[in-house]
Amino acid sequence: MQKLIEAVETAAILEWASAKGLLLNYDSDRHKIILEKDGRKVASVRLALSVSYSPESGTVKPVEKNHVLCMVKAGMAAIGYFENGQNISHKVFRAYMVRKKQGKSQIKHLKTKGKSRAGSRIRLAESEKFFEQINSRLTAYLNTYHIDYIGYACSKTLWPFLFKANLKDHKQLLYKIPIHVQQPSYERLLSINKRLQMTAIQTEEKESAFFAPYFQKNPDPASDEDSW
Repeated sequence: MQKLIEAVETAAILEWASAKGLLLNYDSDRHKIILEKDGRKVASVRLALSVSYSPESGTVKPVEKNHVLCMVKAGMAAIGYFENGQNISHKVFRAYMVRKKQGKSQIKHLKTKGKSRAGSRIRLAESEKFFEQINSRLTAYLNTYHIDYIGYACSKTLWPFLFKANLKDHKQLLYKIPIHVQQPSYERLLSINKRLQMTAIQTEEKESAFFAPYFQKNPDPASDEDSW
């Protein structure tokens, strides 16, 4: 079971969990807290990007963060820069790089077949231009703004093309978007950003009743069916 709560409610639910005897283990790479009791996992809490957590004191506080979201699928990408949760700049890119009959990107086709004909060369050129545009926009953001996070969503096949030198030099900023992206678009960019500004509680199936008392006293959290 998964629930979304406003960022300002994060401290309250963590205090409640701690009072119930749960241990809080913070995963800084994923900005996530694993809640355990008697050696078993009860739930995980994906913290909102707008809060920070101190494992030493167990406290949560609001923070102002700037981040970039970059979502890429074969032939389409959406990238945007956000200040304190507000979109300041964005761009959507499209390219002719999918083989119509197979529904497979040209990059993936070349990886499996190793050869290219005339039509394939056109798609390959489009693919190269596509990623050059994305990396150029990322570089512009990095050179213009202070960036705290770079959230990304793309398949492993596309990693070598997306993670060029400009991103390799900023590995510490990379944050895998924990939400499924079916189709990159400006609307989806805003939707995912909104969800990342909220804290998500994912309860283990066998522990689904654990947080019931809390949510009965604190109703109206938004359920979220997207994968993590």
